[in-house]
Formats: sequence, C-alpha cells, structure tokens
Amino acid sequence: MNQLSERITNMSTSATLAMAAKARELRAEGKDIIGLSLGEPDFNTPDFIKDAAIEAVNDNYNSYSPVDGYVDLKEAVITKFKRDNKLTYTLPQIVVSTGAKQSLYNIAQVMLNKGDEVILPCPYWVSYSDIVKVAEGVPVEVKTSIDTDFKMTAAQLEAAITPKTKMLWFSSPCNPSGSLYSKEELEALAKVLVKHPNIYVVSDEIYEHINYTGKPHASMAGIDGMFNNTITVNGVSKAFAMTGWRVGFIGAPDWIARACNKMQGQVTSGTNCIAQRAVITALNADPSVVNYMIDEFKVRRDMVLNLLEDIEGFNTNTPEGAFYVFPDISFFFGKTLRGKTINNATDFSLYILEEALVATVTGDAFGNPNCIRISYAASQDQIKEAIKRIKEALS
Repeated sequence: MNQLSERITNMSTSATLAMAAKARELRAEGKDIIGLSLGEPDFNTPDFIKDAAIEAVNDNYNSYSPVDGYVDLKEAVITKFKRDNKLTYTLPQIVVSTGAKQSLYNIAQVMLNKGDEVILPCPYWVSYSDIVKVAEGVPVEVKTSIDTDFKMTAAQLEAAITPKTKMLWFSSPCNPSGSLYSKEELEALAKVLVKHPNIYVVSDEIYEHINYTGKPHASMAGIDGMFNNTITVNGVSKAFAMTGWRVGFIGAPDWIARACNKMQGQVTSGTNCIAQRAVITALNADPSVVNYMIDEFKVRRDMVLNLLEDIEGFNTNTPEGAFYVFPDISFFFGKTLRGKTINNATDFSLYILEEALVATVTGDAFGNPNCIRISYAASQDQIKEAIKRIKEALS
C-alpha cells in the first residue's frame, strides 16, 4: 500500500535533473557523456564575489538571518532593480529566498486557491506547471511555435483568459527557448491584462543579463499599468555563475511580499548567511563585470546554430537570450534509427543520449513535444564534439 501523499505521487520529476542523473549513471559505467542538459554556466563564480564570502566567514557571519534577507542585501536588490530595470521598490516589497525556485514556490502558495488557473505560454520552464499544481492551481498551456520565436501573442493571451484565471507566469529571456519579449511585445500583452485587474503576473527574469540584442532588458513591471499586478522574480544563479549559492529574490506589491515572508518563515526561514553577504557584493557591482561570460555565450550560440544547420531535420531559430537553443526535431517522428523508432521528443533525446552519448532535455518537459533543449553552457570543444556525435548518430 502506498503511504505517500497524492501530492508527491502526482508530481513529475524535474526532467532536467532526471536527465542529469541519467547522464551521471552512464558516466559511472565508464561512458564519455557530454552534458548539454543542465542550465548551469560552466564558468567559476567571479573572484570578487568569492572574496566577499570569505570575508563574511572571517567576520563570523554564522547566525540565523532575517527570513526575508539582510537589510543591506535588500537594499542592494532595490539598487539593482532601480539601476537595471527602472523599477522602484521599498524594503517591505523585497523577499530574498533560497534560489528563485523557492521564490516561485512561495508565490504559488500564497496566491493560488484550488481551481485557480495560471496561464503558461509554452514552452515554459520545467517546474512552473508542477509548482502551480502543488498549490492546487490549474496550468493553462498556451501553445506557441518556432515560427513565432515561441512567444505568446496578445490575441492568444486574451483567448486563454477565463473567469478562473488568476495569474500569468512567463520567463524572459525564456528557459528553454531563449526567446526575449521586447518592450513593445510586453506592452501588447499589458493592454490585455489591464482589462483584467484581478490577474497577476509572475515575470521570471533570471536570465536578464544574458541578452544578445544590444537593447535594454524590458520588465513587465515597468510597463504602464502593470507595476501593482506584477511580481518580478530574479537572482544571481545565471548571470554571476552562482547556481549552487542558492539566492533568489522578488520585488512585489507589499501585501504579496509579506505573505511570501510569512510562508518562508514556516518552511526554510532565512537564506544562507554567507551566500547573502556575497550577493550584496555581486548586485552592487556594475553588470558589465560579467560581460565576458555573455560574450562567450553568444559565440557558442552562433557555433551551435551553424553546426546544427548541417544536420537535416533540425529546424532552428535564433534565440536572443539565455544559453539554450530549442530546435524543432519533429522531422524525425515516425522514423526508425538504428532499430529504434522515434515517436516523440522524449524518444529522440533518449536516442541521442544512448547512441551519441550527449545529454539534452525533451521538449515534453517544457510543454512543447516537438522540440528538445540544448544548453550551450559548455566549452566550445564539448559543443563541437557533441554535435559531431549527434550528426553521426542521425546519419
């Protein structure tokens, strides 16, 4: 008899983490796996940030931190929002969490009641759907395609809204597609949303600095009429190569922030004290300090796209941000390769793992069953070798 809760039994395993685990198993068997599945920069955390953490250790930061973050860290977050996004928040509107994923979980738990609908433009980040479901919300998927750069239109948004719609969640730049909503595209969505003042938006901007357009990042909270209905989620994991430090944060209307603080106080309490001290230094730095990473990611993006052009059946667009390409590989559906029939993106990604020894992630996990996600947060040599192997496995 299953003694586990229905909540955990019905929850999906994170596909990105599952693929990483599968890759580790194969490596343990002695196989040379190239990992292009995880959304994790392959750079080290910059030295000036590490130095700040060492200083915090030496200064004996070892006590419980405030649930919503140290005041001087929240002040650094406020400075960052003002400098980078032209958004003005106050201390009660900021909550620091153990990674942006916890921020998202907090939001779902404090905002959603059973049956509330949450619009998710597809593809969406792998955990959105299950975080919504755990809060007894109902994910409403809005399908997009590579032909529109995987972006939802205002007309699609309007058509998805029902009397039960409570929230819209999206990321820009997007994980997994790398798509970036321009200010004009956000304004078009906002024209729909302002007609529905009871709908709240989660704008996940964790990849904000990894932007190849040369244009400033556009935040939904900065669009006319949207500030009081938008929860901006961000963190330091991607731009500062600090994934394992686990620090994320929100800027939100104070009543929502207070609720998130209350929720977090019963779950994890305050974020790691040493990591918080390091993040103060990271956020107070000029964002240009990480340009060397972004420049390298752009080189890799172009390399991946050029190499994939030589493989029949890969339909790609040009992502404007993040460090992923999201090719449509439906060309292969129904085909048999080396005795294995490819029926969907999951079959394809497993085939690539087993035959090419390259780990990717199925688009099924992101709400788009025609695609796979390829992360180029790996060295140029690894990328070249990986795509060479994929080409051979498909020939």
